[in-house]
Amino acid sequence: MLEVASMKKDLIELRVNGRSREIAIEPSQLLLDTLRQDLQLTGSKRGCDDSSCGACTVLVDGIPMLSCTIIAASVSSDEEGQAPEITTIEGVAEHGAMAAIQRAYGEWGGAQCGYCTPGFIMTVKALLERNPEPNDEDIRHALSGNLCRCTGYTQMYQAIKAAIRAEQEGIAAAKR
Repeated sequence: MLEVASMKKDLIELRVNGRSREIAIEPSQLLLDTLRQDLQLTGSKRGCDDSSCGACTVLVDGIPMLSCTIIAASVSSDEEGQAPEITTIEGVAEHGAMAAIQRAYGEWGGAQCGYCTPGFIMTVKALLERNPEPNDEDIRHALSGNLCRCTGYTQMYQAIKAAIRAEQEGIAAAKR
């Protein structure tokens, strides 16, 4: 008779895209695997397995983080029930509509095959939240941890600049 050792699972609570989610996971499980397998949030991708491509980027309290390098339990609720907010590409939409950066990527052809797009969008979202008017160097620096194997990045930069213009126009219209 063959005995299979069962891995102990821990019950954790994560705050993902504005919702608290309680799940049982293996203690060493990566956040990327938890998001994709346990929560069926498949936008974040495994692209490299060595934290060099950015395809798995999510925001943790607004900071871009590589979910392939984070143990899921490390971002779960503490004893007081406090947990960092994890935002995935699925949580970027605004009031049920695509965010400006998502629309701009589509309109400007910022995505070729689309595999790396969620990671880029999450990185740009964080950039625009802390710097609503980034210059070219700011954009290049922010995107330096994200790789695209399909494009020369020109359309991505155009999409980002279009999203910045759209956000500024929206802010200006709201003030009128």
